[in-house]
Amino acid sequence: MECYFMVDTYIDKEKGRGMYDEYIRKVKPIIESFGGEYLLRTERIVSLHPERSPQRVILIRFPSRQALDACFASDSYQNIMHERIDSVDARALIVEAKRNPVNDYLTEI
Repeated sequence: MECYFMVDTYIDKEKGRGMYDEYIRKVKPIIESFGGEYLLRTERIVSLHPERSPQRVILIRFPSRQALDACFASDSYQNIMHERIDSVDARALIVEAKRNPVNDYLTEI
């Protein structure tokens, strides 16, 4: 079953991006080495909620929850994780879904 990792990123105006740009450069090959595929990475966002205004949104598809968990538990990821934590506020969701072969929509488990 596919697994999706969705992230809203909030960049502090006073603090700036800090090490976040370096983290972005380093994390992509780690994600891909575990079968992760970036479906969306954008800073072109229109918020429809006054209390939720992320500056960046990321959507990554993994082949399974096990692959996602292995990726974020890996030494490679653990070694760079602090660059994100120290730089930005990120809110993540994990969504497990399967494809419906009839209409190609993702459906609930």
